[in-house]
Amino acid sequence: MRIILLALLTAVLFLLGQVGCSKEEKKAETESTTTATTEQPSQPQYNYDSLATVRAPVRNESNKFATLVTDYGNMTVELYHDVAPAHADSFVARAKDGFYDSTIFHRVMDRFMIQGGDPTGTGMGRAEYTLNAEFSDLPHKEGVLSMARSMDPNSASCQFFICLDSNRATSRLDGTYTVFGHLIKGYDVLHKIGLVECIPNPGNPNEVSKPKEDVHLIRIYVSDAEGNEI
Repeated sequence: MRIILLALLTAVLFLLGQVGCSKEEKKAETESTTTATTEQPSQPQYNYDSLATVRAPVRNESNKFATLVTDYGNMTVELYHDVAPAHADSFVARAKDGFYDSTIFHRVMDRFMIQGGDPTGTGMGRAEYTLNAEFSDLPHKEGVLSMARSMDPNSASCQFFICLDSNRATSRLDGTYTVFGHLIKGYDVLHKIGLVECIPNPGNPNEVSKPKEDVHLIRIYVSDAEGNEI
């Protein structure tokens, strides 16, 4: 009888140990969406032909649109002048004067976002001005265009990012980063860029976010919602 009870106790302890490991593994998997490590998460599978036909609804017909030309294809965004006028106007002005031409997406984090707009391509560049925050209750979800900044909420300048997903990692940005637009078309391009191979970031070796091969932002131009230049 003692042998049987001992065997049962051993089995229970083993199962409890297995549950504990599973919880730790889930925690590590969740944290990988917010803090990149040297191990890349498994890549999702996308039907790019279907994504190419996706059209997000226009928020406000009076808003302007812009098209980002990349070496992976084009993405067209609606700029939310009705929500963040200073950020939307700045983006249009910089697109018109060629500020973003021949730059790169210097930071790409799978299931999180792609970031560009830095004239130096290092993550440290900026324009000669900053923008005061224009926070709103709009959530950071797949396709949202938002402004990068430093710890100072009013330090946004020229760097922007586009969210790759709608998850806990992106929702942590809600109300603390300025949403100023949304991807109307080009979701296939967005996710192709989101899955490029990345290496440790020189500025933060613990973050695997620098594309191994440069992802070029060739130019940005003001367009209609279908991407036709105007």
